[in-house]
Amino acid sequence: VSDASGCSMIALLHTGAAKLSQNLLTRARHTVCSLLPAGVLKGYSSIVSRKLASHGFGASMAAMSSFPPQRYHYFLVLDFEATCDKPQIHPQEIIEFPILKLNGRTMEIESTFHMYVQPVVHPQLTPFCTELTGIIQGMVDGQPSLQQVLERVDEWMAKEGLLDPSVKSIFVTCGDWDLKVMLPGQCQYLGLPVADYFKQWINLKKAYSFAMGSWPKNGLLDMNKGLNLQHIGRPHSGIDDCKNIANIMKTLAHRGFIFKQTSKPF
Repeated sequence: VSDASGCSMIALLHTGAAKLSQNLLTRARHTVCSLLPAGVLKGYSSIVSRKLASHGFGASMAAMSSFPPQRYHYFLVLDFEATCDKPQIHPQEIIEFPILKLNGRTMEIESTFHMYVQPVVHPQLTPFCTELTGIIQGMVDGQPSLQQVLERVDEWMAKEGLLDPSVKSIFVTCGDWDLKVMLPGQCQYLGLPVADYFKQWINLKKAYSFAMGSWPKNGLLDMNKGLNLQHIGRPHSGIDDCKNIANIMKTLAHRGFIFKQTSKPF
């Protein structure tokens, strides 16, 4: 508790109890301030919950901190890393393929798909690529090809129930590059089909700009800064970038933002 009187808890109650009537909030305010004398009290959450229940609120602190329902059952957070150099090499090839399955109701991570991919056109990673992504040669040597990884993605999607027509899910990326440029471009080069579930997505940069009113020019770094979030892991690690995207989404959802598809239909 940051305020010695405990009255800073009122802000928490206001946030979580938006649907309660004004007179209930007044009673909650009286209850919290009477329960939290000067000093830091341990276990205040459970005490407040029990006291609110005794006053007929019938809601736990967790329920009070709920947020508006999303349009999707699951968000599939994705962030590729690919072969690169200065000047850029062509074609670029995906070398890290991570996906986080985010529950649309709780905004918590439920499952992870993560594989490294062996490039075939330029099998040797450049020093620039390793420095940027943190991926060393030994992490891609002997790994499955993109075709094999895509087959395993499909198996994972099926196992997670994401191919069920009644389950609404959508991919989320930081920008349009991953699913508008990188994946379809490499699949075209290799003569591979692109699954339909990769053809619609949410660009987190656009979602953030809708929610916050400013464009995150520096991507995840700007979004974390704008939301006062700590950056997770190292920049340009695919799996770490996915964790940052998930954290940003959870924060925006808790603020009441509803995520919508931003890509145009193929």
